[in-house]
Amino acid sequence: MKIAIAGTGYVGLSNAVLLAQHNEVIALDIVKEKVDLINNKKSPIVDKEIENFLADKDLNLTATTSYEKAFKDAEYVVISTPTNYDSELDNGYFDTSSVETVIENVLSVNPSATMIIKSTVPVGYTKDVRTKYKTDHIIFSPEFLREGKALYDNLHPSRIIVGDQSEEAKVFADLLVQGALKEDIPVLFTNSTEAEAIKLFANTYLAMRVSFFNELDSYAELKNLDSKQIIDGVGLDPRIGDHYNNPSFGYGGYCLPKDTKQLRTNFEGIPNNIVSAIVDANDTRKDHIANQIVKRNPKTVGIYRLTMKLDSDNFRQSAIQGVIERLQAQRIEVVIYEPTLEVKQFNGMRVINNFDLFTEEVDVIVANRLAEELEDVSDKVYTRDVFNRD
Repeated sequence: MKIAIAGTGYVGLSNAVLLAQHNEVIALDIVKEKVDLINNKKSPIVDKEIENFLADKDLNLTATTSYEKAFKDAEYVVISTPTNYDSELDNGYFDTSSVETVIENVLSVNPSATMIIKSTVPVGYTKDVRTKYKTDHIIFSPEFLREGKALYDNLHPSRIIVGDQSEEAKVFADLLVQGALKEDIPVLFTNSTEAEAIKLFANTYLAMRVSFFNELDSYAELKNLDSKQIIDGVGLDPRIGDHYNNPSFGYGGYCLPKDTKQLRTNFEGIPNNIVSAIVDANDTRKDHIANQIVKRNPKTVGIYRLTMKLDSDNFRQSAIQGVIERLQAQRIEVVIYEPTLEVKQFNGMRVINNFDLFTEEVDVIVANRLAEELEDVSDKVYTRDVFNRD
């Protein structure tokens, strides 16, 4: 089967690699450098499984910048382009313009192709674009992937959800199952709008869990209590569990910040307290973290890594950037240690990628996640990383 993938971020590239094990896959991206890397069997993103599969597996995968080449004769087109939340838009919803550009290009080249939207969209979006473009060939299927573990999560999916009950939907689900290593994968076929809601509610629940353990940690920190002991005890309740509970500087990344805000917008006119509080809680946590750093009276604060988490190269919406903004508002000098940056400045801040020089120049080292190299300068480190993971 010929399948086109529009967009080669975490979602697009992991799906491309998964499906290219048994199908002819053409990945489309507007960035030529990413296309060249994929065609040379190298990953443009940090993801161990993607890197290994591209280098070592026999994949029927090519990449192109030409949508005509990608979409021609494709039976399925998977749309995985970015949809950022844009509060400046009139409706305060996701900016879905990139998705609509792909839909229009597919319809101009190959209107019989079935389009699978993997990008996160507002609740009701698929139904609206089906009406707008007068086609039933658009299906929403949510993704539940971790940054840096995207292909692993597609090979071992917790569930597969397709927002349609047609034969095309069932065939697509079978393709995902075929590429996975896990057996007995739960597969759920829903209506399109319900599938969109599943995505937003699932991610907002995860953001709520992050916020809960962060607020527990704020309480423990200000009351001089051992946060780890409390979390360990709470997690022994099997209904709560000992996972996804490591305190941080807030939730961030590609999905949780924008998905929680989008769901809050979708709740307009509907009674709610929790959904709005989850969005607000993330700002409160960053305020608290910044205040705790300011209490140390530093002249210079060093930020150890801008990335969201270990084994990731993503800076976008990382929680540490919100902390940085608050520190700069207090007129504190901030310098960055980020080995993935090859520049001397980032957003007006100095970048020092000599680790020893970095640690010497700063009064406080702020680390969302600890690393072994920080052990020798632990007296300077401020972190809320309790479990040294996630």
